[in-house]
Amino acid sequence: MMGDKLTTMIEAEKIHQKVVELGAKLGEDLNFEKPPIFICVLKGASFFFADLIREYPHDCKVDFIGCSSYGSGTESTGEVKITYDLSLSIKDENIVVVEDIVDSGYTLEFLNKFLQTRKPKSITTVTLLSKPEALKADVKVDHSCFDIGNEFVVGYGLDFNNCYRNHPDIAVLTNTDLN
Repeated sequence: MMGDKLTTMIEAEKIHQKVVELGAKLGEDLNFEKPPIFICVLKGASFFFADLIREYPHDCKVDFIGCSSYGSGTESTGEVKITYDLSLSIKDENIVVVEDIVDSGYTLEFLNKFLQTRKPKSITTVTLLSKPEALKADVKVDHSCFDIGNEFVVGYGLDFNNCYRNHPDIAVLTNTDLN
């Protein structure tokens, strides 16, 4: 987009390496009698999710949930809404929620409460990126690939105004039109 500048933060090869490691770790940690349900938080986690479940060494089920708290800005509005609901029942199931980024934590906090109402057996949370400095909600992330600063990032599924999802690296977005 006009006025935007991307500066690579995490290269695609390093992302791939961490996803392979996390898939193996989840294979060791998630030793359930029946396949867990991996839930992709749309749209941002879709790239990470697809790569992660291919690295998970056991059978799993997959489902999708959409939620949004950004609108078209660069900061969470704090108001989370479901934009697409699950198609599978998660009652008495072990679920793995796969997020793209946890910054304020409001989305994950909302999702955990929302999913708990459906009475899963367990919830494991996984994210590609965490922003510890930006965390405002009281949430626990079980597995995170990378901790980053408070920069606004795009790529590998993360977007600004629905652009840059297909960029292979995680990149800091500087939007000169907003500054």
